[in-house]
Amino acid sequence: MDNRERIDTLERDRILPRAELEELLQAYSDGDRLYAASKARAVADAIFGKKVYFRGIVEISSYCKNDCLYCGIRRSNRSAQRYRLTEDEILDCCARGYTLGYRTFVLQGGEDPWYTDDRIVSIIRRIRRDFPDCAITLSLGEKERGSYQRYFDAGANRYLLRHETASPSHYAKLHPPELSWEHRMQCLRDLREIGFQTGCGCMVGSPYQTAADLVEDLLFMKEFRPQMIGIGPFIPHKDTPFREESPGTLRDTLFLLSIIRLMLPHVLLPATTALGTIQEGGREQGILAGANVIMPNISPPQVREKYMLYDNKIGVGDDEVSSRDRVARAVESIGYEIVVGRGDYQGGMEDD
Repeated sequence: MDNRERIDTLERDRILPRAELEELLQAYSDGDRLYAASKARAVADAIFGKKVYFRGIVEISSYCKNDCLYCGIRRSNRSAQRYRLTEDEILDCCARGYTLGYRTFVLQGGEDPWYTDDRIVSIIRRIRRDFPDCAITLSLGEKERGSYQRYFDAGANRYLLRHETASPSHYAKLHPPELSWEHRMQCLRDLREIGFQTGCGCMVGSPYQTAADLVEDLLFMKEFRPQMIGIGPFIPHKDTPFREESPGTLRDTLFLLSIIRLMLPHVLLPATTALGTIQEGGREQGILAGANVIMPNISPPQVREKYMLYDNKIGVGDDEVSSRDRVARAVESIGYEIVVGRGDYQGGMEDD
């Protein structure tokens, strides 16, 4: 079958054989990409309407115990600017975000041992007490099941943990030996079993990645059926071993967003900051390709330039009002509206 037929099959049946998916990813044209985007946007509009969910990100720490080869806050980067937000500072970010209409707060940070389970639980409980109508999303990396259970019991609703790659051999090329692909996958299974709305995701165009690796990602996501999927282009950081590697492309990332929307119609799918970083207007193009979530930054302005996972990240000079207003105008310029609400996953059996 040709690529248009493959895209039609995805729209209709939500799945393609491995060989057909690989051929689609290897040989698609710009016309195929736009065709997939039109199909994906129609699917998203039928489910969500002309609505985009906003989540406020609070980047709580730039310390990380890990040494992932692609990440700007890896522990061996002596040039990284380190900081930690206190509990009161995090709650202040949420309070300011709440006045701007955010009803989901995303606490994101490196794997920082200073944030013990007791500290994280205390933060969750205070947010839950002060903002009972809001969803709490955590993106704090790999933990043991007992830690995840404590966070859930304290009131956290969602957890984002990018799997990065569904290929164990590719994973080993991106991470130091002490990090295990098997453990990362076990973390995702634990999160789902505990009851979190769970998010996974991968980098597009990361070093050593092949079309076959991306097919493994798509098949894994289809089988795992996460409520959220975060993908974005790989962007190198000047102080990592991958500093000279080529970035992923907007084109490939947009195409994969559309494929994911067709395979998992109800998934909550962000147009990431990395999309906007790699090309001006990239997040808006992501929405038009099938995404339905944007996550503006509500971290204190004085720490934004210190949370640098990759080079040239957009928005580091903004405050929370500027971040929201700029993105809101961009969303409205393409005919969509911001949703004030939690924006929980509402998937049905048709995602099976």
